[in-house]
Amino acid sequence: MIDQKTIKIYLYTRFERIWHWFQAIVIVILILTGLEIHGTYSLLGFQTAVKLHNYLGLTWLTLFAFFIFWLLTTGEWRQYIPTTKKLFLVIRYYAWDIFKGGPHPVQKSTHAKHNPLQRLAYLGISAMLLPVQMVTGLLYYLYNDLQGLFPLSILAGIHTLIAFFLLNFLIIHLYMITTGHSVLGHIAGMITGWEEVYKTTAIEDWETKAIRKN
Repeated sequence: MIDQKTIKIYLYTRFERIWHWFQAIVIVILILTGLEIHGTYSLLGFQTAVKLHNYLGLTWLTLFAFFIFWLLTTGEWRQYIPTTKKLFLVIRYYAWDIFKGGPHPVQKSTHAKHNPLQRLAYLGISAMLLPVQMVTGLLYYLYNDLQGLFPLSILAGIHTLIAFFLLNFLIIHLYMITTGHSVLGHIAGMITGWEEVYKTTAIEDWETKAIRKN
């Protein structure tokens, strides 16, 4: 329920929401098929798991390139520029104030969708972990054609290690989405595009201190 202190603003475009859910589903299936390939359990069978893993990996790589193109052409890449402004306030909030019912120190707006801590996390994942994961996966896929140009054990090790990093992020992300104004508030925002924020006559951009209408 939205009380008198909150309103909803349109924060996430249709493309962002589709990309978010597609990527979430792909990552989960890739982790599950990857575990089966490594012999953790048996459900689909080794050959089927390999084929599905390869197909989704190549699809993910292709669509990730379109996502980067979208970021660059729409200017949304600015949402991921790291900053230390209010960073420690956000860290303190998640480490302490949130358990005391304190207010979030950063107000979301269409011009600042992610808080400083989220920016560092998303930038690290999107600019570092995902590209390395995709490159190592592609080299792994093309290993026979490259005639052993790279040691298979190193490729497999890096690919598996980053997969566990992504699994760790996924678990943390699942917890963080429950910390909104309501348990399902952030999920609803990523489904409808409308995010619940504190009510003001105009939303203040926490980065520039400019008053912006949403």
